[in-house]
Amino acid sequence: MLRTQVLRGCKPFAFLLLLIVLSTAQADEWPQWLGPQRDGVWRETGILEKFPEGGPKVRWKTPIGAGYAGPAVVGDKVFITDRILDEGAKNPQSGFAKNVVNGKERILCLDEASGKILWKHEYPATYEISYPSGPRCTPVVKDGKVYTLGAVGDLFCLDAATGKVLWSKNFPKEHEAVMPLWGFAGHPLLDGDQLICLVGGPNALVVAYHKDTGKELWKALNAKEPGYCPPTILTIGGKRQLIIWHPEAVAALDPETGKTLWTHPWNVQAALTVPTPRLDGDRLLLSSFYNGSKLLELKGDAPKVVWESKWAKGGKGETPTKTDNLHAIMPTPFIRDGHIYGICSYGELRCLKLDTGERVWMDLRATGSQKMPTERWGNAFLIEHEGKFFIFNEKGDLIIAKLSPQGYEELSRAHILEPDNRMAGRLVNWSHPAFAHKNMYARNDREIVSVSLSK
Repeated sequence: MLRTQVLRGCKPFAFLLLLIVLSTAQADEWPQWLGPQRDGVWRETGILEKFPEGGPKVRWKTPIGAGYAGPAVVGDKVFITDRILDEGAKNPQSGFAKNVVNGKERILCLDEASGKILWKHEYPATYEISYPSGPRCTPVVKDGKVYTLGAVGDLFCLDAATGKVLWSKNFPKEHEAVMPLWGFAGHPLLDGDQLICLVGGPNALVVAYHKDTGKELWKALNAKEPGYCPPTILTIGGKRQLIIWHPEAVAALDPETGKTLWTHPWNVQAALTVPTPRLDGDRLLLSSFYNGSKLLELKGDAPKVVWESKWAKGGKGETPTKTDNLHAIMPTPFIRDGHIYGICSYGELRCLKLDTGERVWMDLRATGSQKMPTERWGNAFLIEHEGKFFIFNEKGDLIIAKLSPQGYEELSRAHILEPDNRMAGRLVNWSHPAFAHKNMYARNDREIVSVSLSK
């Protein structure tokens, strides 16, 4: 009502200016995996270039349970998922143990200004997966609804204001989906009226549901297991294509029907199809822990390999001395000005030439390691902002840095959260933060925190 009254009282120039301001404010959100455009770029202005002494101001901290899922921020609400163990239940010490562990997954809605929990929805979730801390997937929020996917295949659509369940699915029960070793981790994709999910059932590797009713609209592809790569829509040759990278191939589907447009076979060891695919022009970059990277040219009827790791067909490419280009395990790499920037499997931030895959440099500072030997699966998430990068690493540090072919230039660093997950054999924090309202929102296994990044 107030907005309507203000607009009616504006003169033409002021009206136009106010529309610009309002549209900017509305875009100031992080409604899904990798942000508004699902590309890991933070486009908000008025952000600090260096942290103040003592680090950025902490706006609030709220106790929550464990999990790897990052937060989503829309309007005056923050959404996060976590897991609470049943009385007497205990997680294994090793992430590779697959014990039966009983607990509940929760969907939490917090007040953006204070961090106060406004509502929660919880449901039983028995884990028998590796790294069983909690859910993996960032919520998707749009048009008053929030969509979440739990680690053992529980998909929910809830009313964002109240937490009321509007519809739900369970992938193993409804689609005979194969339980991934590390749980369901492919962040759902909202496209028009469709919620597109990596499911993993027979002839239902990917399934599209109607966002309002949960009705199945189409299903496509078949593979022994789904992997972990989120469904991604890219415009290639002027045509929107749904990219599904699974452990046996990378395929492009028609997003409206699920019809296969093309496929490129690639058997990926341990089903570790994880990082979001990256497009540059008509070339698609994929990167995996064991098999290294591959660059495909998407012209004509079938993809052509521009270059690939010498270990693309399998082998011992994950060992420290044999990671020849980029062997990404979790973080999404970036392509900028003919170069690739990404975190390799032993904590090395690397720069490669896009045209050839040749390594230009590597640096250990971004992940917290300072010297060799590096730590296996050393991790940091890259978020681009106005030509620089905010880097949130597994030690809980937030870094502002410049990345160029000339090297890694660290501009500022602040410690935000204590790493508290022990399943990797050391204390880590493997959750992607959110950036909105000139703030960062990040979690570990005990709390979620919001810090101000405003100038």
